[in-house]
Amino acid sequence: MALPFFGKKPASPRSAAAPEERAQDAGSPPPTELSGLDFSASDHGRALAHAAGLVEVQECGSGIGAAFEEAAVLYANGNEVEALALLEAAVPGEGSMVGEGAWLMLLDMYRLGGHRQRFESRVLDYATRFERSPPSWEDLSPAAGKPRSAQLPLVNLSGQLSAAAARQFEQVAAIARRSGGVRIDVSKVRGVDDPGCAIWRQLLAELAAERIGVTLLNVQSLAGVLGERVEAGRAEARDTWLMLLELLQYAGDQSRFEDLAVEYAVTFEESPPSWERRAGLAPVAEPPRRATVSPPADPDGFVFEGELTGAANDSLKRLAAFASERRQVRIDCARLHRIDFVCAGTLFNILVTLQAQGKLVSLVNVNAMVAGLLRVMSVDQVAHVTLRP
Repeated sequence: MALPFFGKKPASPRSAAAPEERAQDAGSPPPTELSGLDFSASDHGRALAHAAGLVEVQECGSGIGAAFEEAAVLYANGNEVEALALLEAAVPGEGSMVGEGAWLMLLDMYRLGGHRQRFESRVLDYATRFERSPPSWEDLSPAAGKPRSAQLPLVNLSGQLSAAAARQFEQVAAIARRSGGVRIDVSKVRGVDDPGCAIWRQLLAELAAERIGVTLLNVQSLAGVLGERVEAGRAEARDTWLMLLELLQYAGDQSRFEDLAVEYAVTFEESPPSWERRAGLAPVAEPPRRATVSPPADPDGFVFEGELTGAANDSLKRLAAFASERRQVRIDCARLHRIDFVCAGTLFNILVTLQAQGKLVSLVNVNAMVAGLLRVMSVDQVAHVTLRP
């Protein structure tokens, strides 16, 4: 028998229609349901899937593809960089025949990590491929929803930095995005070759575009090292020149910057960067907020938020108690950032029990990365799951 990609979902009675169903009746566009998504490569892939359904097998996987299963599990385990790299490799550009579910995972991975530039560079490909309005940009990263801490994390770079240090720079970027900023001490860096300077400059440009504060500390020594590698009139190592100009801005050395900018203009016959003192974004202090408790608008509504980790998670315990007194439960996951593998297994067990008791459970506004894990764990088989817009 052929299995649908995202399995069955319990049908709710018309009289107990969920709020999103009522909104649909009023003319609003329907939410994206997991049952409507696939990762098939083409019409040929769907035909093969149909043919495969005629063959009896003893066991089957989740059906979302090995790469996407792995990406969902990597993200669940907190390995955001690896998950993003895997998705970017698995979802080619415009004209590719990867299914919509894969694209939504990639776009949500950008939103969850605060990668606005990458999101905007791929979202048009999604719209062209599927001929529908793409998700809108929304920064879903943890740093976007909370004030920056008074002390940003400190990262120490050392040794020789080359193109081989790309992974090290990615880790620095991940730290900066999680915390809303980062301080980088370069006092122990002994040198950076031209490809290394190119990667470093790209990282700084991406973080600046995302308004993530970066402060480079103790840059004078490294500026001296790079200064020995540039020579006026020799149009070589352009990224080294530009990285040196960047370091002088972080050092606040405007006089030396302007002298070097003139030499750069003469050497490369192009306008140099303009002076801009680099200080990083200062931590923003917010007044303490008074905790308030207000009754939920939906009496059957429950909320998941932040990160759910561990089998003994308090949110899951509260869900079990909340559902014990209700016939149906609507779980809003709009503020749920991540759920780990163990917690997803515990959630599945709770939902199996609730289904056996005849209760209807729906998880709404789920981000695509969490939805991928729920599919792997078969949570969508015992609850109705819809993605966030």
